[in-house]
Amino acid sequence: MKDSKVSRLTQCAILAALCFVSFTYLQIKIPVPGGDATSIHFGNVFLVLASLLIGGVYGGLAGAIGMTIADIMDPVYILVAPKTFVLKFIIGLIVGTLAHKFGHINETSDRKHIFNWVLMSSICGMAFNVIADPLVGYFYKIYVLGQPADVASVLAKWSAGATFFNAITTVIIACLIYNALRPILIKSNLLLGYNPSKNAKNRVE
Repeated sequence: MKDSKVSRLTQCAILAALCFVSFTYLQIKIPVPGGDATSIHFGNVFLVLASLLIGGVYGGLAGAIGMTIADIMDPVYILVAPKTFVLKFIIGLIVGTLAHKFGHINETSDRKHIFNWVLMSSICGMAFNVIADPLVGYFYKIYVLGQPADVASVLAKWSAGATFFNAITTVIIACLIYNALRPILIKSNLLLGYNPSKNAKNRVE
């Protein structure tokens, strides 16, 4: 596939749809006192995968758009949709920047190098989420939604536990899917930006 904006937008749209579906239908809601909820879900898996496949900006947009739409369509989460968009986009930027700008995973065929950078990028993106999601959520509930501090604190604590679990499963599943999918996409000429000749010394099969 030609590496163009149209190609990236196409893959971005597909991955956004996967983020939406996985967050909406592969989700276990955990009710929290005060009428709120947190959840165990797999939306972040496709956010991280998108960032590894098509870069931080487009991958971040895929996750942000997909999961923000999911929030808007859920009466429990609709009020936190703006927070979701910002945080998911930042996660995508972190994962994509580390994997592509520093790890140059599309410029090598060295499997060990690719695995290490994919793993590290995924961990860093999810580590940010583990810290930022409950913290930003706490202040968002108080200063934007006007909830009492004690209610926001309870949600933040529950959210931190669920977010940590989601982070672990996301890193494992996203890395497995990426490493399994990568050779298929290369053979099909669908891995955008793949150009190992840029870094010939790392061309190891």
